[in-house]
Amino acid sequence: MTSIRNADVVVVGGGTVGAWTAVLLAENRSADVVLVESRTLGDGASSRAAGMVRAQGGTETAIRLGLHSQQFYAESGDRFPLDCGFVRQGYLMPCFSDADVAAAHDRIALQRSLGLEVQWLSSDDIDSRRTGLAPGVTRGASYAPGDGYIDAPRNVLAYTAALATAGVDVRERCAFTGLRTSGGRVVGVDTSDGPIDAERVVLTGGPQLAEVGARAGGRIPAGGTRHQVVVTEPLRELDVTELPMVFDVTSGIYWRPGEAGGLLWGMSNPDEAPGEAIDFDNAYYHTALARIETLLPAVVGLGLRRTWAATIDYTPDHLPILGPLLTDEGPVEGTVVASAAGHGMMWGPAVAQVAADLVRSGHCDWLDLTDLGLDRFDAEGRSRVAPEPISLPFPETTEALTR
Repeated sequence: MTSIRNADVVVVGGGTVGAWTAVLLAENRSADVVLVESRTLGDGASSRAAGMVRAQGGTETAIRLGLHSQQFYAESGDRFPLDCGFVRQGYLMPCFSDADVAAAHDRIALQRSLGLEVQWLSSDDIDSRRTGLAPGVTRGASYAPGDGYIDAPRNVLAYTAALATAGVDVRERCAFTGLRTSGGRVVGVDTSDGPIDAERVVLTGGPQLAEVGARAGGRIPAGGTRHQVVVTEPLRELDVTELPMVFDVTSGIYWRPGEAGGLLWGMSNPDEAPGEAIDFDNAYYHTALARIETLLPAVVGLGLRRTWAATIDYTPDHLPILGPLLTDEGPVEGTVVASAAGHGMMWGPAVAQVAADLVRSGHCDWLDLTDLGLDRFDAEGRSRVAPEPISLPFPETTEALTR
């Protein structure tokens, strides 16, 4: 079949990771890049995310990715036509047990060693500050003033403008249907609009990444699960813009300022089976509501301005996937699989930078990729690596990961 296009690189997927990877590769017209997206740019979770951007991770990988992404977002207005709207709000991660406190102090030591500005606040410190938290409800918290958030639709707008400026050939409503290889290396892709010749291919796809991998001839242990977000009516006694963001890791509830004086808060059900889901689960919302009302009394009795659900991606160890596609014949030279493991807003630009580095030079000099490739998973999708502990309660089962 005759190719309809030649390119230096093809990027599959127009979400945060795929789009920013394409921008970075084509920046200053340094490469001829085609991006293929089966729907439209940002149509999936990238436009429905809550936009939390923290560097308070529990592993070196998470911390470095968070710091890199924060810097990217903060500098985006100087580098691209539109900034991503990053707001440094400050982020509290409260503790509720002795074990939580001990783990927090260990994390703080690691985070500080990697350059993150972070501090420990006692329960009395928190009670003396304007946080909105109920007095005495915590045993203390870690706090990073540089953590913040972005508006997800603004990010999609920013990378859309950047794609145009960089000269990326964006093919919307163009589905990736297969990878073409010769002698163990990639020579192009097949799409619903025809083949494209290329010696470098970046595979992204968020919750659909396992399907993308299957079409490419490999197996990628990545899945999708429901995540829910609500925005309340304006808080009555507090200015939401003056409150720090908060993440209750145990329950998987977090919050930040929302529009028009309301609070944006999100939740994931740790007991829900994985799978695509975009319907709002009202029953679980009320379960989560009881918890947030205990922590943040200002939300009691508030109505809701908006509610939504989205399918977000995950990996079994909650860590990114960065490395070549693996098939039964071995790694496919010229390919890069790039997944942010459900942390698309938080780690997306950093994961994109690693993917771009791997395409250009085959290595990354600022992040250790030893345990981030597909070779860390066994045939059942189990990872040899300890999971990232500061994550939403994504499923840890490998069930349905390749559906």
